[in-house]
Amino acid sequence: MTGGKPKLIVILGPTASGKSDLAVELALRHGAEIVSADSRQVYRGLDIGSGKITKKETKGVPHHLLDVASPRRIFTASDYGRLARKAVDDILRRGKPAIVCGGTGFYIDALLYEDSVAPVPPDPEIRKKLERLSTEALTKKLAELDPDRFASIDRKNRVRLIRALEIVIATGKPVPKLKRRSRYNALKIGLSYPMEKLDERIRIRLDKRLRSGMIDEVKRLHEKGLSWKRLHELGLEYRYVSLYLREKLSYREMRDELLKAIRQYARRQMTWFKKDKMIEWIKNKSETNRLLKEFLEMDISAKD
Repeated sequence: MTGGKPKLIVILGPTASGKSDLAVELALRHGAEIVSADSRQVYRGLDIGSGKITKKETKGVPHHLLDVASPRRIFTASDYGRLARKAVDDILRRGKPAIVCGGTGFYIDALLYEDSVAPVPPDPEIRKKLERLSTEALTKKLAELDPDRFASIDRKNRVRLIRALEIVIATGKPVPKLKRRSRYNALKIGLSYPMEKLDERIRIRLDKRLRSGMIDEVKRLHEKGLSWKRLHELGLEYRYVSLYLREKLSYREMRDELLKAIRQYARRQMTWFKKDKMIEWIKNKSETNRLLKEFLEMDISAKD
C-alpha cells in the first residue's frame, strides 16, 4: 500500500509481444501472483487458440481469471472488472504484489477505473432481439444511435456491438464516456515491437498453434455443443477455423486471412494503448527492473 491507494503492476501490450513471459519472470522475482486480462482466456476450453498460458509455463506462479466462464455465455467487461478486483484485493490482503497481465484494454480499464463501464445490467430481451441481427445491421444501427461509440468500436466484434446497443437502448442515451477515477496506484508497463517484427512474431506463433492442435480444439468445442455462431462471435482463431471446418475457406485461405486479422487486431490494441499517456513503454529488461524497483519502494499517495 501507498499512503492512499493500493499498488498494482500492469503488464500490457499487443498480442505476441511477450507479456506472459515477462509477468511470470517478475512474479517469480517479487513473490507476486498474476491476474489475467484477456477477453477469451476467461473461457473454459479456449486454450490453444487464445494462447492461454500452460501449467508448465506458469512455473508455479498462481494465475487468476483463467477458465472462469462458460464459452456458451457472454462474459462482459463488467463481469471481468468485478471478479478481477476481487482477485487483486485478495492477493494484496495476503501481502503479495499483484500483476495484471493482458492485452484487452477494455478489461484493464474495467478493473482499474471506477465507472469505466456503464452500470447497465444485461437485458435478455434486448439482447435476444439484437442477436438476430447481422453484424452489418448492428453496425448500421449503432452508427445511427451512437456515432461516437461507433467511431471507436471494433465493427467485427458482435459481442461489443450488442453490448453497446444494449446500453443505448436501455438508457436512451449514448454509451457514457469513461471516467478515469483510479482505484489503484498502478504502474503500467507496456511491451511492443516495431510492427514489422511484431508481424513476424505473430506469424511464427500462429503457425505453431496450428501445428499444436488448434483446429482439433475448435472441432472439439463444436462437438461439445458450442454453435458455429458462437465460435464466430469468439473471434479470430475460433472464427476462421470454424469457417475452415465448415469448408467455407480452404486451409490456405483460413491461415492467410487469420494471419491478416490477427495483425489488424494488434494494431487496434496499440491504437487503444497509445491513448494512455501513463504507460511506460520499455525497451529492455533492465529498464523494467528499474521501474518496478522504484515503484515498489516508493511510499507516496497516488493521485487520479
